[in-house]
Amino acid sequence: MAAAFEVIGGKPLRGEIVPQGAKNEALQILCAVLLTPEPVTISNIPDIRDVNKLIELLGSMGVQVERLSADTYRFQADEVNLDYLDTPEFVKQARELRGSVMILGPMLARYGKCQLPKPGGDKIGRRPLDTHFWGLQKLGADLKVEGPEFYRMSASNGLRGAYMLLDEASVTGTANIVMGAVLAEGTTTIYNAACEPYLQQLCRMLVRMGANIQGIGSNLLVIEGVKSLGGTEHRMLPDMIEIGSFIGLAAMTGSEITIKDCAIPELGLIPDTFRKLGIQLEFRGDDIFVPAQPRYEIATYLDGSILTVSDHTWPGFTPDLLSIMLVVATQAKGTVLIHQKMFESRLFFVDKLIDMGAQITLCDPHRAIVIGLDKHHALRGITMTSPDIRAGVALLIAALSAEGKSTILNIEQIDRGYQNIEGRLQALGAQIKRVG
Repeated sequence: MAAAFEVIGGKPLRGEIVPQGAKNEALQILCAVLLTPEPVTISNIPDIRDVNKLIELLGSMGVQVERLSADTYRFQADEVNLDYLDTPEFVKQARELRGSVMILGPMLARYGKCQLPKPGGDKIGRRPLDTHFWGLQKLGADLKVEGPEFYRMSASNGLRGAYMLLDEASVTGTANIVMGAVLAEGTTTIYNAACEPYLQQLCRMLVRMGANIQGIGSNLLVIEGVKSLGGTEHRMLPDMIEIGSFIGLAAMTGSEITIKDCAIPELGLIPDTFRKLGIQLEFRGDDIFVPAQPRYEIATYLDGSILTVSDHTWPGFTPDLLSIMLVVATQAKGTVLIHQKMFESRLFFVDKLIDMGAQITLCDPHRAIVIGLDKHHALRGITMTSPDIRAGVALLIAALSAEGKSTILNIEQIDRGYQNIEGRLQALGAQIKRVG
């Protein structure tokens, strides 16, 4: 029997919680260790399934992996086994997580070749990899597609700098291209580059390793290729999606929670977007204090029209938190339109919330109207299945606010992105247990 969470909801929580290291940063940073034969020490690594699988993949490729403490590892890629990429074991490992696509740039830059099966990840709609391949091809790599799900790239004469205008500001695509460009010959100019804090973290780490990158934090990156990179030490940011999840949890359950060590300057629009739903936040140094609120009211536009909360590339609101915003809105006073622009299947979990008593109209695959219950009618506990990482945690928050018992199936999805989530919630007083 697969694992599930059993949750008894309807009780306020209280206490402090520390966000884990950022999952989406970890997947980029870990692939960057392939760019140098020297040791790279990384701290604040989250102990979650997707990250652990990538660490296992690097170890299988011949990278020396040494765990120095619970959240700190030392990597040394001085003897990468290129033959391993031709084995069925590699195909199986790489196919299990989407982050494996970001080994392409480092491997092409350093070894001139790499291959990859179509990687996995959340089923949240079309997530094409064209930006990755196109950008690396602009740097001089050749692409051969073998069947519908296997890609082989080579750069026998090395990568060469190029000017490119990305068709989309893909975070992982930009990361892959940057990692290829830092060792390419000449100058690479990337326009419409992603500029998320996690990508800025990658660029700063590469600069410490000896890379020459200008424009960090903007959508125009200029990279002068260097001959080689050295080792470094790097500490990852806290996970902004976890921070947003805990803000939503506090509001939904009427809890008083302090979220520690949030790197508040890196959160962008996240705090103000929650404030638009009427949620009170107080910054205390680098901590976020969320007071217990009996109710919260959604803002309207100045002309009185209904608020729209939508996702956008950075510095816009992150799409990974729209599921949380939608759930939190179900118990607010007022109405909001949630517009998920980037993925067409991320809102399909609303049927479970409707079964719990929420008032939601799914307009189309991208838009949902939420009419808040103003906490006059609690959601009711049901049995439900987690379709992806973010929807899974949104359903968990709904369950913790609901009356009665909820059972959440397929929690392997939640484990992919959230570290010991039940233990940390139990420390706040949540009645949640893992079964099966």
